[in-house]
Parts: sequence; C-alpha cells; structure tokens
Amino acid sequence: MNQGFETLAIHAGQEPDPYTGAVVPPIYAVSTYKQDGVGGLRAGYEYSRSANPTRTALEEAMAAVEGGSRGLAFASGLAAEDTVLRTICKPGDHVIIPNDAYGGTYRLFAKVHERWGLHYDPVPLGDLAAVAAAVTQKTRVIWVETPTNPLLGIADIAALAQLARDCGALLVVDNTFASPYLQQPLALGADVVVHSTTKYVGGHSDVVGGALVARDAGLGEELAYHQNAMGAVAGPFDAWLTLRGLKTLGVRMDRHCENAERVVDLLLAHPRVTSVLYPGLAEHPGHEVAAKQMRRFGGMVSFRMAGGEAEAVEVCDRTRLFTLGESLGGVESLIEHPGRMTHASVAGSPLEVPGDLVRLSVGIESVGDLLADLTQALG
Repeated sequence: MNQGFETLAIHAGQEPDPYTGAVVPPIYAVSTYKQDGVGGLRAGYEYSRSANPTRTALEEAMAAVEGGSRGLAFASGLAAEDTVLRTICKPGDHVIIPNDAYGGTYRLFAKVHERWGLHYDPVPLGDLAAVAAAVTQKTRVIWVETPTNPLLGIADIAALAQLARDCGALLVVDNTFASPYLQQPLALGADVVVHSTTKYVGGHSDVVGGALVARDAGLGEELAYHQNAMGAVAGPFDAWLTLRGLKTLGVRMDRHCENAERVVDLLLAHPRVTSVLYPGLAEHPGHEVAAKQMRRFGGMVSFRMAGGEAEAVEVCDRTRLFTLGESLGGVESLIEHPGRMTHASVAGSPLEVPGDLVRLSVGIESVGDLLADLTQALG
C-alpha cells in the first residue's frame, strides 16, 4: 500500500516495541550484543558501529521518505559525504561539483579528497551545456545541490540524471535545503541522496547528523560496507533525536515555506535590498525547474544589500529575533553573513560568495514578529 509522506515519517521503521508496546523506538544505549552461540546473532546485531536498533529505525525511515532501497545514518552530513565519495570514487577519478556549493563540501573536495587524488571542477549546474562540457572520461560523479547554499541556485535533477547516465557517472544530490518533504531526487533519477540531518530533518538545532539514501540496493550495500569500515556512524541518542524531528518534518516545512514567502515580500519592497534570491520568485532563473521538481520553495532566503558588505554585516548584527548563527533548518529563525561565516572556507576560490549577501533560515515563529524584526534591522 502506498502511504503518504507524513504517514511514512511517523511509522516507517518504527513499529511499536514488541515487548512493551512503546510507540516510540527505544534508545538502545549499547555497544555490544549477546550472541546465541558463536555467530548466532539476534536480529543481526553484534556491535553498534555495524548496526544499532535505534539507528536502524532512523535508517529505515529515511529510506522510506526518500523512496530509496537503503538508508544510512552518520555522525554528520560531512561524514556521509566522505563515505559516499570514497565508496564510489578512487584516486584519479573526477567529480563535477556546483560552483555554489556549501563551504564544508568544497573544503572536503579541495583540502581532503584532492590530496587523495580525486579531481573536481566547479560548474554552474543550471547550465546543462556547461556540465556536459566539463565531463571527462574519468568523471565518476555529478554532485548536485538544489537549491544551492547560499545563492539558492536550482539544478534540473532529471536532466542531470540523464546526462550522468549517458556518461557513465552517478548523480549524487544533496537534498538538505529542500528536505525529503519538498523534493524527491531518487524519483527524478538520482542515484544517491545526501542529507545533513542536522538541518530540516532534525529540525530543532539539538543534534548533528547526516544520512545517505541509495536508489539501488547493490550500491546501498556498498555504502553500508564503507559506513561500517569507516565508522562515522550516528549514535543511538542522536538517531533517536533525528527520528523525533523527522516525524514533524511535513508540518514544519509547510510553516517554514509560508513564513519565507512573507519575508520575501517584505524584502522585495525594501529600498536597501538590491536583490532577493528565492526560487519561488517568477523572475528567479531556476523558478520553472523548481516548480516542476519541488512541492514548495523552502524556508531559505538570501538577499543582497545596497550598502555592500558593511551594511550586510550591520543587518546581521541588528536583528533580535533572528539569531546570528551558522547552520539552518531549525524551528528558530537564523541570520548569517555567508562570506564571513559558513562560506569563509571558499574565500579566494571560484566559489567565493558576494560580500553584500545575507542568508536567512526562516523559522516557524509568528510571522508578524519575524517581519517586525527584519523591518527594524533593515532600518
């Protein structure tokens, strides 16, 4: 039976406990498991790096909401990214990445995997001809963020999936900004979905985590092997918190989107704001693609200030309800200056972000209060 997103988020992998009837999966704070004779594992559990029942519940739920065959939970989003790259690629391979990628992802490629022998090229993924031109005989992965962080660019997942198939590469989509509620990359042809579950999936700014979901069962097994071999797994309490957040993802995302749309209207009308970056705007260059592949347009909004970097920093410092901080996707609203904060690692690179840019993670507070705070901060 096909079930709706909210039903899967609440029930997939989360059957009531057979011993007590508890409707919430227990936190299995355990490292090792008694065996019934040598090799006689109960339900396949032997050591919690390899598998833990609380983590299993989260992994099954993530696979269900993304429509994949295998889900895997990690200690952070970057741990998930590192694992998928070292599973799929080998030294000498080539990866195409967005020219507007998360700073931590760029750092992973530029400072860690390049030393390992993995080559990469930043490309504007909204330009299919540019992506095709960047493909080499050694291209193994096309790495996608959509929407991108922090410029909210949009890439056509289905078109890139076809391009990847044509050149013998795999399509990996970072779905963190959209969340599985707003976008389903595997259904559009992606091979692997990546999440920082710290963000919208967890949703409460109280846990760090990451996830991979594979479309193909065979690739899922390879990823699971590397997850165990590399060891950066989600702990049971972290998995439990993330699973709790997933249950309310749908209702939270609806409010994030509603509030973001109101914030966008305010910013568009403000004389000190020179441009608003939001895929829900008809004038956004990726709007038509976003409308095709997303349920709604998300809770992330970026904008540029007429007074340049100094004014952008001042706005970040003046908000009272929007908290100045890194990360995103929690119930509380955040504001940041990407050039000096989340994307400082790309300064001087092709991915450097404009100094006049401000990024908002619009939370689920009363929207009137958010609008009043931004109005006083903008002056």
